[in-house]
Amino acid sequence: MAGVYRLEISESEEELKEMLGRQKTGSDKERVQVLYLLKSKQAGTVQAAAQLIGRNRSTVQEWIRGYREGGIAGILSHKPRVGRIPKIPDWAQKALDKQLQQEKGFNSYGEIRQWLQEKLGIESTYKNVHDLVHYRMKAKPKVARPYSASQNQGQREEYKKNSRIT
Repeated sequence: MAGVYRLEISESEEELKEMLGRQKTGSDKERVQVLYLLKSKQAGTVQAAAQLIGRNRSTVQEWIRGYREGGIAGILSHKPRVGRIPKIPDWAQKALDKQLQQEKGFNSYGEIRQWLQEKLGIESTYKNVHDLVHYRMKAKPKVARPYSASQNQGQREEYKKNSRIT
């Protein structure tokens, strides 16, 4: 008969419910939830279980195949999603971070982009450089301007101490 699965779930409903609460990621919770739905007869078929959790039937069948082959460890072991390869590699980001910490620094994101191209041979857009430096590295290309030598250090410290803006 089509749609009938032959799966012997060795864990009890209580064990699966407890296991469901211990899962750290949403993906793992969904996988255990499928087993719980099938064990508790809330879903009579794999298709019904897939509809209840909002996944495709073939995805749920892959999870069940993992359970058949390796039990709970089999269903919970999956490759983490790694995402897109960064346009500026890690080694270049480390070199850029060192350069940003130098006293001289950079004057603009365009200058950073030019430095990446000349020194490291990495072509990148202005937007990629800005996003990397500003948002991910939490850095600024410009360094603070030096204080005038004629300024009175005591007056400046007094102003900072009594100022409402800190």
